[in-house]
Amino acid sequence: MSPESEADQPGEAVLPGTLPEALRAELVEFRRDLHMHPELGNQEFRTTAAIKARLEKAGLRPRVLALGTGLICDIGEWDGGRPMLALRADIDALPIPDTKSECPYRSTVPDRAHACGHDVHTTVVLGAGLVLAELHRRGQLPRPVRLVFQPAEEVLPGGAADVVECGVLEGVGRILAVHCDPRVDAGKIGLREGAITSACDRLEISLDGPGGHTARPHLTTDLVTAAARVVTDVPALVARRADARSGLAVTWGRIDSGHAPNVIPQHAELSGTVRCLDLDTWRQAPDLVVAAIDEIANLHRAKSEINYVRGVPPVVNDPAATELLREAMAARCGADSVEGTEQSLGGEDFSWYLEHVPGAMARLGVRAPDDRIVRDLHQGDFDVDESAITVGVEMFTAAALIDAAD
Repeated sequence: MSPESEADQPGEAVLPGTLPEALRAELVEFRRDLHMHPELGNQEFRTTAAIKARLEKAGLRPRVLALGTGLICDIGEWDGGRPMLALRADIDALPIPDTKSECPYRSTVPDRAHACGHDVHTTVVLGAGLVLAELHRRGQLPRPVRLVFQPAEEVLPGGAADVVECGVLEGVGRILAVHCDPRVDAGKIGLREGAITSACDRLEISLDGPGGHTARPHLTTDLVTAAARVVTDVPALVARRADARSGLAVTWGRIDSGHAPNVIPQHAELSGTVRCLDLDTWRQAPDLVVAAIDEIANLHRAKSEINYVRGVPPVVNDPAATELLREAMAARCGADSVEGTEQSLGGEDFSWYLEHVPGAMARLGVRAPDDRIVRDLHQGDFDVDESAITVGVEMFTAAALIDAAD
């Protein structure tokens, strides 16, 4: 890294840690390589090896997690004093096909794609680590920083919970992350104090009854009607038993029952999601939802079996950590590069870290300013303006330096 890349501008104090052109180009190629070779959660062996090799090339000592994929790497050595800042990336891809045409770095793996930007998140944290390692060698990084490359974000209840169990937060005082946002222009970030994502759980229900003839529903359990009432009445009942401001909502995605028009079936299955904007209400949600299902099922004499699959709580951004990201981004790109953002109804397992230490997630703008097509997350044609990599790296390096100076 050339010192000339960090020359001061007249009248301004410029933080070190900007990206030299050679590393900028290398990181774009690294991201494209990951994009071409996506791996699903807990299967990210190639991805883990690529990250490890590049960190080792820089003279660092990354440690692969006991999970078999994912790794952590400390820049500098923690002496047991003031806790470290951690930078987190998620490294897994999605089980969907890459539908981009005429793209030289499209996925080479059938039905696998980095359609949520995890390849960008990974490259940003890797790049920040390489820059911070150089600053550490120069004596310009006052305190150590931990890099966390996490597997299986897309696998409920999220790989972050397993990573925390591996002890990666030992010695960490706060943690930062970014998530690609195709609604925000590259060169900007979106920030929000408090909840920035929502909780998301999965719900699977079986309803059973003796079955019978549609001519005599009074002699049996009218299971289709029971299932229909669960579908319509449970969301309404739950909505009346939780504070409306919490946004607790049950939404169905599948209902299956019956084989003939004149036969009342013995079995029905329903599945859907439970989403919630509020952390405290999310903690109460299983009891509220299960009680509502049992009530409606019992009313119609149907036996219910409920599998409530816990997902992730909302990501709740700590005010001080959010301000750190704001200050870091403003130092690199100016105050107008930070914009407010709304709370998303999507889930993100970064929230599991925040159950233990304060932190914040920024929405990293990845839309090309002249692109009129919004390519949403989890779609096969998703792609990014790769200048966002530089923005993310330089914001994280600034955040590490500002945090160390506090």
